[in-house]
Amino acid sequence: MPNTNAPFGFQEASGLGSPPTYELIEERIASTTAPMFTGDPVFRLADSTIAGAVTGPGPGTGVLAGIFQGVSWLSVTNRRTIWANYWGGGDIAAGSTARCWIINAPGARFRVQAGNSTTVGFVPADIGMNAQFGYGVGNVANGMSGAFIDMAVARAVTPTLPFRIISLIVDPPGGPGTQAGPYNWAIVGFNNVETKSLTAQA
Repeated sequence: MPNTNAPFGFQEASGLGSPPTYELIEERIASTTAPMFTGDPVFRLADSTIAGAVTGPGPGTGVLAGIFQGVSWLSVTNRRTIWANYWGGGDIAAGSTARCWIINAPGARFRVQAGNSTTVGFVPADIGMNAQFGYGVGNVANGMSGAFIDMAVARAVTPTLPFRIISLIVDPPGGPGTQAGPYNWAIVGFNNVETKSLTAQA
């Protein structure tokens, strides 16, 4: 059956993590930072806080800090600490920071959808190439990212692109994202991230 255009961000498929942290790294978010969702690629700002779409530099600029996984903050409305899988902003004292967690392990692997094309999906020749991402639209109902690999920029040897295409997802046959063509899925790893040196196509 045809793949569905339903990007879900960068979902960890494998890594080197172990209990209790599962390779999650604690960082900070400024009170003025725009929303971020689980699975969003994020960047580090000059003040050392983490940001994604809108507040951050955005795709094509800068080095990734990692992949956003969740947040906690002292809620002004509820007067208690809130734990959530996405950062909505606006419910925190001005000038304060929230705690967040990211994945930045250089060996981490992520499941992701091809996007920004109604005709082009991942093909075997893409394996080993570097790729750019797009943010899409995060889902405030479940906190999940809408990020995807941008097929208008993907499959390049440019060494500064943030992700490397590792393999295509083809099993189980007929499962979500396994059909050849637009909106299929692949496994990617970090290429341009704070914890890893830049690499070009082999």
